[in-house]
Amino acid sequence: MRPLQISPETAQKLARELNVPLEHLLHMPQHILMQKLAELARKDHSNADEQKSEQS
Repeated sequence: MRPLQISPETAQKLARELNVPLEHLLHMPQHILMQKLAELARKDHSNADEQKSEQS
């Protein structure tokens, strides 16, 4: 399996956001990475909804 084809800046940001070591991220299967990104997006979306409701 070849490493993901993403920029170094993107890899660093994703590793930080997903809380995984950079080396693990680069060799992570693409379908697992997509699943983790979807979970992160859901979490961010729910946090944004909570903040919006608190401001109202």
